[in-house]
Amino acid sequence: MALTATTPPMELTAPRRRWLESVIHAVLLVCAAASVATTVGIVAVLLSQSIPFFREVSLVEFFTGTEWAPLFSPARYGIIPLVFGTTLVAGGAAVIAIPLGLGTAIYLSEYATPPVRHAVKPLLEILAGIPSVVFGYVAVVFISPLLRKVFPSADYFNALNASIVVGVMILPMIISLSEDVLRSVPRSLREGAFALGATKLDVTMGVVVPAALSGIMASFLLAIARAIGETMAVTLAAGATPQMTLNPLKSVQTMTAYIVEVSQGDAAAGTPEHRSIFAVGLTLFVMTLALNVFAQMILKRMREKYE
Repeated sequence: MALTATTPPMELTAPRRRWLESVIHAVLLVCAAASVATTVGIVAVLLSQSIPFFREVSLVEFFTGTEWAPLFSPARYGIIPLVFGTTLVAGGAAVIAIPLGLGTAIYLSEYATPPVRHAVKPLLEILAGIPSVVFGYVAVVFISPLLRKVFPSADYFNALNASIVVGVMILPMIISLSEDVLRSVPRSLREGAFALGATKLDVTMGVVVPAALSGIMASFLLAIARAIGETMAVTLAAGATPQMTLNPLKSVQTMTAYIVEVSQGDAAAGTPEHRSIFAVGLTLFVMTLALNVFAQMILKRMREKYE
């Protein structure tokens, strides 16, 4: 009797369940389509404004020129100084953030007690939620004066100043992603190494880190891509001097900082000066895309699979 009493409701709810699954499938499809459409729209806008720009400025001059002065007469559109500035700031941020981030992730995953881990993780989330303009303000009023005390020859706005704040900004991403990957390594690998007489350090550096290396590399590359695309903190901290230099104490201008400068209204719409921001944006998009493709290639070669 119990079976006959419960059978009709299951038969009645089955169509509803199928209808609900269809609705969820449609919603997810719309979300995926919106993401793809947004990307396509961004690329279309960049191309629509960049193509007229390259009709007036040759590709050779743009990609090989060593002077960037679009707002002066005669205008010069060599993007290499902006690429140098972007690479210098992003590279400096990576040098600062990668060792600190990986070390913190290893500590939280392998050495920290649960109370410490539960206390540090929310603090990292708070750090990740601080607006980038606040980091830029801290760089201008606090970090830059300290650097000038240590290095009197340093410019007030310099690449090292920007690298420090951007490095702090990408720390939470590296720590969070790397710590999750390290904790996902199967416990059996750790126990097997301990059974062979390995110490805690041997297990961590010889077993856990190599097993999670693909995910760790992914966190590094994502953080570097985040550093390349950072805007407000770099605009405030690095300066606005496009020049080809590897000296981190000199003022530089990144690609994103230039976009912010021209977007303030210094160039009339429709002019080559205004369209140059779309050409720079397209170049930045291609650089980030190439970095992501490179990351996927590395992940395919280094990915570990466990049964």
